[in-house]
Amino acid sequence: MAPGDVRARADAVDGTWTSDIIFTSGTTGRPKGAVITHTQSLRAYDIWSDLAGLTRGDRYLIVNPFFHTFGYKAGVLACLMRGATMIPQPVFNVNTVLANIAAERVSVLPGPPTLLQSLLDHPARDAHDLSALRLVVTGAAVVPLRLVERLRAELGIGTVLTAYGLSEAGGVVTMCRRGDDPTVIASTSGRAIPGTELRVADPQGTPLPPGAPGEVLVRGFNVMTGYHEDEQATAEVLSEDGWLRTGDVGVLDAAGNLRITDRLKDMFIVGGFNAYPAEIEQLLGLHPDVADVAVIGVPDARLGEVGRAYVVRRPGALLTGDDLIAWSRREMANYKVPRSVEFVRELPRNASGKVVKGALRNGVTGRGGAERSR
Repeated sequence: MAPGDVRARADAVDGTWTSDIIFTSGTTGRPKGAVITHTQSLRAYDIWSDLAGLTRGDRYLIVNPFFHTFGYKAGVLACLMRGATMIPQPVFNVNTVLANIAAERVSVLPGPPTLLQSLLDHPARDAHDLSALRLVVTGAAVVPLRLVERLRAELGIGTVLTAYGLSEAGGVVTMCRRGDDPTVIASTSGRAIPGTELRVADPQGTPLPPGAPGEVLVRGFNVMTGYHEDEQATAEVLSEDGWLRTGDVGVLDAAGNLRITDRLKDMFIVGGFNAYPAEIEQLLGLHPDVADVAVIGVPDARLGEVGRAYVVRRPGALLTGDDLIAWSRREMANYKVPRSVEFVRELPRNASGKVVKGALRNGVTGRGGAERSR
């Protein structure tokens, strides 16, 4: 095809046309295809690049998969729009990540918390020159409060940002801003990006005041046109006036910063109290011997449901289930305390880095099996 033909075809593309169909991760149900247009994608990741501070000359290690918005749009698309160098890594391996950062003088490393945690905890970390790293953006899962602090203190990374998004909103809804107070970056996913509205609502869709937990609703240029060939599923999440029901539970503070507390479908009820696994996971993650953790609700004859924690110990740790339960009773309300603990070598995660809670409910605990304590 002649260069002129390529340009003519490109010029003929309308921004309202579908650019891609991004399938949801399916952690709480069957995957569905979110239909996104060219204008939505370009506008969203122009904003993302501005807020993150991505510039020409940056060297960006893309570890996140290209079928997911984190790798595809916040990675490939953002680099093309800003003129940053792309260094793709097809399969995640922490040794390769460390080698690439040092050899390629990587300056930008977005990724899920598990990637960053494994980087910090790697025994050979200090043998690699990571000094070129200047920007980290994380999200896609619950971000442990200590992770942001460690990235700044131990690796000297100047800009650490947290963000929140979902496929149905083009992959980006909120972002922290450079210059935000470290406590905001460590404990929230930031504020709505320009051109979008955000609210937390009760089951009837009524907005709730700051500090009250409810379902996160989004409206704006970035919300999908619908699910591919699935009108019923589209109608279930998109209101007539354009509000998208995300299925995520969150809390807004007075400044509009969003803290995601869980998925609606992951919540369980302990003796009449709503228990949100993500909140419990954040608290358990503060224990010095806990490297990774996931919590689910399991049946209980007396309370209806109680929490069970799946825990990955830090290397060399001798933590027992009884130890962790006793510690939890001092650190959280009684209904949030897990009644059982299973230690595993790793948690089952999908390619986007999210824990597959359905696998835990079905007894699939990742490699190495589980060791249970009550």
